Amino acid sequence: MKKAAMAAGVAIVVSGAIGQVHSASWDEKVFTSHVDFDAVAKAGPEALPALIERGRQLFKAKFTLEDGAGRPKATQAIVPTKRKTGTNPPFSRTSGPDSNSCAGCHNDPITGGSADFVANVFVSEGFESAAFDNTDPTFSSERHTIALMGAGLIELLAREMTADLQRARDEAVKQARVGGKDIHADLVAKGVRFGSILAHPDGIVDLDQIEGVDADLVLRPFSRKGVFASIRQFTINAMNIHHGMEATERFGVRWTGTHDFSESGVPDAVTPGDISALVAFQASLPPPTVKQDLPDDWRIAADEGAKQFTALGCASCHIATLPLKSLTFTDPAPYDMAGTLRASETERSIQIDLSKMPFASQLQKNEKGEWLIPLFSDLKRHLMVDAQVNALGNELQAQRFVERDVFLTPRLWGVGSTAPYGHRGDFRSLDEIIRAHGGEARFARDAYLGADKEMRDDVIAFLRSLEIKAP
Repeated sequence: MKKAAMAAGVAIVVSGAIGQVHSASWDEKVFTSHVDFDAVAKAGPEALPALIERGRQLFKAKFTLEDGAGRPKATQAIVPTKRKTGTNPPFSRTSGPDSNSCAGCHNDPITGGSADFVANVFVSEGFESAAFDNTDPTFSSERHTIALMGAGLIELLAREMTADLQRARDEAVKQARVGGKDIHADLVAKGVRFGSILAHPDGIVDLDQIEGVDADLVLRPFSRKGVFASIRQFTINAMNIHHGMEATERFGVRWTGTHDFSESGVPDAVTPGDISALVAFQASLPPPTVKQDLPDDWRIAADEGAKQFTALGCASCHIATLPLKSLTFTDPAPYDMAGTLRASETERSIQIDLSKMPFASQLQKNEKGEWLIPLFSDLKRHLMVDAQVNALGNELQAQRFVERDVFLTPRLWGVGSTAPYGHRGDFRSLDEIIRAHGGEARFARDAYLGADKEMRDDVIAFLRSLEIKAP
C-alpha cells in the first residue's frame, strides 16, 4: 500500500507538476518540460524525489538556443538591463554567457563541488560596464568556484541567525519605546557577535556599530562577499550571468512588461518551478565530511592539527560547528526581496525535510537536541587586508556595497578538496592562503607563522582531512 502511494505521488509529479512537451528522443533541448511550482507544492513530500532528480538533470544539462540560452539583447546585470548596442556573442569568458551548464564549473570532485582556476568567472554589478571583453578589475571581480555541498544546511543556519539578530533589534526597540530611554543591545547569533545597536525611544536605531552583516541584519551566506540570502537568489543570478537563461520571476512580464526580455526567441524560458528544482537539488547536497581512510601518520598529525587550529586562533572565525534547530528547508526563502519568488507570492511553499536525507544520520547533536553543522565558518564578513598583508586586496569593485577588502568567512568543510584557494583561486596551497590572511585574521596568521614547522604541518594535515567525499 505504501509503495503504491509513493508511485502515485511520483506520477503526480511527472504528469501533473511537470508539464510534458512532445519531442524527438534525440532532441538537444533541455526543456522538453517545465516544472509547475504550485503543483509540486500541493503534492507535498511525495513529489520531492522527482523534483530533486529534475534539479540534478537541470544542473548537469547543457542549455541550447532552443531553451532560450544566450540573452542576446540583455546583460549579466542583477536587475533586467538591456544591452546598449549589439548582440551578445554565443559565449564570452568575461561578461558572459561563459558556460552552458552549472556542472561545467561545479564539478570537482563531484557534481556540486568546486573547480580548477580555469573555471573562474568574472562578476560585475553589471550596469554601466555590463558588457566587457577584458579581465581588468575595473570592470569585474574574478572569482573562483565555491563548492555547493551542504548548501541547504548553510541557508538554514543563516535563516535562524537572521531571526535571532532581528529579534534582538525588535526587542531593543520595544524596550526603548516602553521605558522611554535608550537601549543598547548586543547582536549575537549562535555565539557569533555582529556588533551592537542603540535603540532610541522614538524608534530610531543607530546602526554604526553593526559588524559583518548588512544593516537589515539579514545574513547572506552565499558568494565570496556574502551577498545572496538564498540558494534561489544565487541560482537566478547564476542562470542569467553564466548561461543567459532568464527566470520569469525576475525577467518576466511582471517586472519587464515582456515574456522575452532578452529577445532570445523563447518566451518564459525558466519557470519558478524550474528554479525550485535546481534549489531542491542544491539544498539536498550532502555536506563535506572528514576523510576516514587516513594512514596512521596523517591521522596523528590531523588530530594534533585540529588542536593547533584552535590554539592559534583560526577557530575564532572558522568556528568548527554552529547549532541548527530545524532541518526543514522551505522554498521560497523567508528573507528574499523583489525579483526572487517570495513566500507571500505563493499559495503554499515547498518543504524539504533534510533530516530524512542520508547525510543527516552523520550529524551530531548538542545537549539541546540541536544539529551541529560542521562548516568551520561564522557566516560573518571580515576585513582581510592590512597595510603589510594585502595579497587578498585585489578587487576594485564594491559588490552590493560590501567593501572591496571585506569577505565572508569561507566554509572550510571540504577545503581539502577545493584547491586552489582564495576568492580568486590564485593560491595553490593551504600554506599560501594562510600566509595571505591580513586584517582581522592577521593575529592568527602571525601565530601560524610563529609556530614551528611541525606544528604548521599538523594544521595543514588537519585541513587536508576535510574533504568532499567522492564515490
